Amino acid sequence: MPLQEINFDGIVGPSHNYAGLSLGNIASASHKGDPSYPRAAALQGVAKMRGNMARGLAQGYFVPLPRPNALLQGRLALDGTEAPALRAAPWSASSMWTANAATVSPAPDTRDGKCHLTPANLVTMLHRAQEWVDTARQLVVAFADKDHFVMHSIVPETFGDEGAANHMRLCEGHGSPGVEVFVYGKPGGKFPARQHEQASRLVARSHLLDPARCVFIEQNPAAIEAGAFHNDVVSVANERVLFTHQEAFADQQAAYDAIRAAFPALEVVEVPSSAVSLAEAIKTYLFNAQLLTLPDGSMALIVPEECRESSAVWNWCQSMMASNGPIREVIPVDVRQSMANGGGPACLRLRVVADPATVDQRFMLSEARAEQLEKVIAEWWPEQIDPADIGNEALADAVVMARAKLLESLDLSILG
Repeated sequence: MPLQEINFDGIVGPSHNYAGLSLGNIASASHKGDPSYPRAAALQGVAKMRGNMARGLAQGYFVPLPRPNALLQGRLALDGTEAPALRAAPWSASSMWTANAATVSPAPDTRDGKCHLTPANLVTMLHRAQEWVDTARQLVVAFADKDHFVMHSIVPETFGDEGAANHMRLCEGHGSPGVEVFVYGKPGGKFPARQHEQASRLVARSHLLDPARCVFIEQNPAAIEAGAFHNDVVSVANERVLFTHQEAFADQQAAYDAIRAAFPALEVVEVPSSAVSLAEAIKTYLFNAQLLTLPDGSMALIVPEECRESSAVWNWCQSMMASNGPIREVIPVDVRQSMANGGGPACLRLRVVADPATVDQRFMLSEARAEQLEKVIAEWWPEQIDPADIGNEALADAVVMARAKLLESLDLSILG
């Protein structure tokens, strides 16, 4: 089969909770202490995957990581006297946002003609820095075909690396050579700049990319301070289209010029601040959307339901579609449980351009497997987790059992 874009969504884990651990993530902070609904969250995620699969798109998934993380609990010397944030960190289900799992460079872009993956170190946040070891284990199994995939070690922890959430690819078609755009932040602002420039450059070198087809752009510090902790909160690309807010980059015009110099076919769809403010774009996650090429060649934007509920955002979407531009359809989906913790449709997926046949088929979604996921989730995922439940031994046992049942059903107990 030809190369295709496969979206690998993270299955929301059974320990999904609102501990507000992510500094600079406005949604996460504003819902801190609220009760969470892991079962509903996971079923919302499966429904989103089903929708894309029904549109004729290749769909994969990754399983939740082991939680609570006994190794991190031991390293933190938890004894009941610690701050709630420390107690909650080993329980975090944040690996569901697989846009942070790795940076991926498809085979058409690399000198050796293989797809390269570098797991993100996520060192800026304690609850996320624990993820890479188990994420890497999973990626090694899913992409074990060494004739087609190359797995790298993480970037040294000196340099913060947040994976595909700060990486975009422009191309004439997914199977064609592309231009890879790396967006980084500069430290010193109100909130941490999570993606370091040197991390991006190191990934580009290790992935054997052509320097002439790499672009490095600084994220707008004002966007980071407004809550755009990753570039994918204010900008997303697909094939020849860059869909972006007017205030996404430190120097917007210079960014366009640099990308266009490497990729002359660039089409920019810019949302002006006068139509949708930066604050409203971040609140609704208009840009944390899946910009997809459908089998008929048209492009669709999969947005959170929150976009439809914002008059400014929805009016702009309607005018965009009426303008006969490259994005012809806007499709809202319900991922409210993820949104309340600061992750929209784009956060929930990692894009990998590959032949689906070269991927371990245990990670590829089908109708039968979607039903299987829903059955396990409905039976084993906790219905609700309250803040006071974090650390509870009975809940910990239930979370461990739920994940074990999922792995068993998928023949992935090797990841236990």
